Amino acid sequence: MAFSTRPAWLKHPLAEFFASLKLAVVLLAVLIIGAISGTIYESSFDAKVARAYVYGAPWFNFWLLLLGANLAVSALSRLPWKKHHTAFLVTHLGIITLLIGSLIGRIWGIEGTMTLFKGDPPTNRLVVDQHQLRVHDVDGMLKGFPAEFLHHPPTPDHPRDLGTLASGAHLSVIDYAPALEGKLNPRPLETGGAPALHFTIKTQMMGQQLENWLLADDPEQGKFSMGLANIELKRGAAKVSSSSSVVPGVSPAPAQPGPLRPKQDRKEDVDLEESIFAFSKAPEEQIGRVIKGGSTGAKVRLEQNGNKGRVVVSLGGKETGFDVAENLGKDAKIDNSPFTLKIDNYWPDFRIQDGKPSSLSDQPNNPAVLVTIRGKGVPATAPQTNPHGTEKEMTTNGGPPTMPAAGEEAPNHLTLFIADNGAITYELKSRKNGDSSGKIDMNKPLTTGWADWQLVVDKTMPHAEAWTDFFPAKTDTPPMMSKDLPDGLRVRLEQRGEKFEQWVPGGWQITVPTSPNETRIGYGFKTIPLPIGLELVDFEVKRNEGSDTPAGFKSTLRVSTAEGESATGQCWMNNPFSFPGDMLHTWTGFTFKISQASWNPENLNQSSVQILRDPGWLFKWIGSLLIVSGVFMMFYLRPYRRQTVGEPITPAAAKPSKQKRRAELQPASR
Repeated sequence: MAFSTRPAWLKHPLAEFFASLKLAVVLLAVLIIGAISGTIYESSFDAKVARAYVYGAPWFNFWLLLLGANLAVSALSRLPWKKHHTAFLVTHLGIITLLIGSLIGRIWGIEGTMTLFKGDPPTNRLVVDQHQLRVHDVDGMLKGFPAEFLHHPPTPDHPRDLGTLASGAHLSVIDYAPALEGKLNPRPLETGGAPALHFTIKTQMMGQQLENWLLADDPEQGKFSMGLANIELKRGAAKVSSSSSVVPGVSPAPAQPGPLRPKQDRKEDVDLEESIFAFSKAPEEQIGRVIKGGSTGAKVRLEQNGNKGRVVVSLGGKETGFDVAENLGKDAKIDNSPFTLKIDNYWPDFRIQDGKPSSLSDQPNNPAVLVTIRGKGVPATAPQTNPHGTEKEMTTNGGPPTMPAAGEEAPNHLTLFIADNGAITYELKSRKNGDSSGKIDMNKPLTTGWADWQLVVDKTMPHAEAWTDFFPAKTDTPPMMSKDLPDGLRVRLEQRGEKFEQWVPGGWQITVPTSPNETRIGYGFKTIPLPIGLELVDFEVKRNEGSDTPAGFKSTLRVSTAEGESATGQCWMNNPFSFPGDMLHTWTGFTFKISQASWNPENLNQSSVQILRDPGWLFKWIGSLLIVSGVFMMFYLRPYRRQTVGEPITPAAAKPSKQKRRAELQPASR
């Protein structure tokens, strides 16, 4: 009998469990459900989330090991093997080989990106899509700790313990934030450093208040940008001129439309078009921009009345009201005038973000509207010349002001000067009020002429050094801003009863004053050294004929090794370059496949490439071929299918008894 030659261990209950078909069905069903879940996670979020929850999770690896054990024991349970077992064994061997190849690729495979710049020396630092906390310990060692916190992030009550460093300090991660904001908070010095100044600037119309520190003459920390306005701090004193176009700190009164004159005294009517911002909290203030012909002289205010309020237009001494909700996006006639009004947009909680208007929430905390008035008439004021000296529009589609182009100076500028004796002066450039200069007193407002913005200087430091404090972004931060903010970890270092806590944003490194030497802690993507160095020789972009639209881009790379080997190749989309490129390395998977990943349209001397090395590649291919071959043999080659002895079943045939069937089948089992 066949069972007499089977090994004894195959009769053990544990071996029978791993060889059972029921276990195989359960394992495959769970893997199928996991693969479906991973696909949904990847399409809904990204590959990192799918890897964290499914493909790279410990339970998935454990399930693959169970499947491999089930396949191996199931194949051994057929001992001694017969000819009709061949297809079965080939299929099982293919699946096991495929799993082995995947395991080799997981452990020894390499995948990441590298950003190269033309003219830079070769680099071998590969950036992997995994976050890592890096510690430069006092013993000179660089230590890396995994820091992926997509699920179960650390908290102050449940920190992530990273152990004890060489200095004896205990390191732990106590918090994680998906977005961190940074703010300059300079530290005072006894001597040296640079003068520092703190200011607050606010507007009632837009319901905003901004505050910031500036370091004098610092290229990064000495400037503050508001989009269409910049503020900077320098050493010295302003050049006070007696010919300033405005009185310092005082804004000129807005032009009021004059009385209507008889037709015979009026100039010829022209096409007029003007866009006007109106604010509910500042009914006497409005921001207008002439689009065509000149100003209409209209006064617009927004009243909080009803759903979205009511726009009231005062023109020629008469007022006309328009319901915002009913007239949004529509042209409406202004009574007793040749003009029409269109309410272009409405913001219930108005803010300026990145130089563009937006709404912080859906609640009417700071309502604002943008209206456009068109018609034929005599302009109240002539159109102003663009401050950049060109005819181009400062807004788009009659909308709000846009940001100045790259390298172009902002139309509004305030330069603050701080002298050695602490005196503060300024030079102000306003598109509305012209140029002015003067002295600033502490805690007294300076009217900038930028709408109703007012600036107050409230703190100064004669000697300071730069220091940036980081904190989690507010939950009401608009998505457009928060997506550009780095994530970060809050680390805690405890040594000799002293405790140090600090946020570490992605891409930054902080210094902790530990004993006997300081400890440096950085957070960012994991980097690994490669045995090859890459250099960008050239990068070219092909354009579609007759346009600037890119049709494709290609990188020319030089690869070198420490042994002196080198090669030059090109890669573009769907056309990788491999090194070493010989047949043996290519077929065994011991080659670096370099593919074009992305490019920077603003810097054509920059290119990003993806590098992949999979030593389990050959096992995966062999396993796949064995699976296909085994399935083909099982279903289409009769010599490898088990033959059964018995009479054909026909409707007229009588069903044989159990004893008769057993007697007929006995010879077949011998």
